[in-house]
Amino acid sequence: MDLFAALAEPNRRRMIELLSRGPRAAGDLAQAFPLSAPAVSQHLKALREAGLVRVEVDGQRRIYSLDLEGLAAVDAWLDRIRGFWGGRLDALETALREETE
Repeated sequence: MDLFAALAEPNRRRMIELLSRGPRAAGDLAQAFPLSAPAVSQHLKALREAGLVRVEVDGQRRIYSLDLEGLAAVDAWLDRIRGFWGGRLDALETALREETE
């Protein structure tokens, strides 16, 4: 699944926010949502397939944590967008200043 398609879903974004505080077991994550355990598992699967989270098996438990490589890809995209607009907004600011002087 595409990174941004995975992040488009509000429950998945909330899962990312929760995992930003540290690794959590799937069961712990499920308690934070008004969803069934299978629904939470499907959301976690989508996040894992998008490369945003990773999972470790600890006996019967699945421990989820953020995958920093996937988040770096999101950050890199945002940097490209910021770079595109940053220069244009600076040019607009300069033009507006010149116009008012």
